[in-house]
Amino acid sequence: MGRLTCYATAAALIACAAITASANAHEVYISNEKDNTISVIDVTKLAVVRTFDVGMRPRGITFSPDQKHFYVCASDSDAVQVFDAATDKWLYNLPSGEDPEQFAVSPDGKLLFIANEDNAVTTVVDLQTRKVVRQIDVGIEPEGMAVSPDNKFAVATSETTNMAHVIDIETFKVVDNILVDQRPRHAEFTSDSRYLWVSSEIGGTVSIINMETRKVERKITFDIPGLTEDVIQPVGMQLTKDDKTAFIALGPANRVAVVDMETLKVKKYILVGQRVWHLAFTPGEKMLFTTNGVSNDVTAIDVATLRPVKSITVGRYPWGVALKRIQ
Repeated sequence: MGRLTCYATAAALIACAAITASANAHEVYISNEKDNTISVIDVTKLAVVRTFDVGMRPRGITFSPDQKHFYVCASDSDAVQVFDAATDKWLYNLPSGEDPEQFAVSPDGKLLFIANEDNAVTTVVDLQTRKVVRQIDVGIEPEGMAVSPDNKFAVATSETTNMAHVIDIETFKVVDNILVDQRPRHAEFTSDSRYLWVSSEIGGTVSIINMETRKVERKITFDIPGLTEDVIQPVGMQLTKDDKTAFIALGPANRVAVVDMETLKVKKYILVGQRVWHLAFTPGEKMLFTTNGVSNDVTAIDVATLRPVKSITVGRYPWGVALKRIQ
């Protein structure tokens, strides 16, 4: 079981107690890239309650819309592994293409879109038949993957080509290639599917793309006193359902930026663990969990106060994070 550390302020302790009392027993699943394991955190206890083995170099992790299964990108095993969400038991592997990094399930739960970094394609798998229905050529080193809530478009971001590739889900054809800043790592749609947010790790920006015009409409930059630009590297993101606030992981800056989605101004930088990668909300968006790759821990953040409340030790190099809802 992981070591549990509470941030030593009275306000944080009070917030922590209030959150854990109301969070219900949801669980957060963390992929540990160097241990080839998944750590499971109980949201009520804010502690690791179990750890189990998966394939080699697990990165992306996500649950099916019905919460019956979860999927793990075992990148060095060249597989997407499927597990029973009730028991954590491995069921079978899906064909995934080479080096799967991130993936996204369509809102109807029928298709899985996989970014294959080594061979510059997006693999589309039918989750019922467990067969590849299409491999779509995209840019070099695709990693980020997102599907619009209206189920019309999938987007792959290519790290070397520096583009967001828009795929029509009905035809499986790339309908646009949108240039963004250097090394795009992650993509998120707004809840109304009107805008796409793309983080550029080396460029140090987040591009806001209007999906009607398919053009970059605005960009977010970051400025943290005492840090040079080269360590401020936007990667994972989470947008609130009301499209009012964005939380953006800034990699080796060891901070999460809190952004007003209307003004695109940074409201706050939240200090977390070292080399923050990805983020996940609990239901109701009361808490946010971050994976901190170098410090081998997860930070729990109180969304109402925008304060970190606990640090939870997990496995080596935590990367992906996904929430399991407990009924």
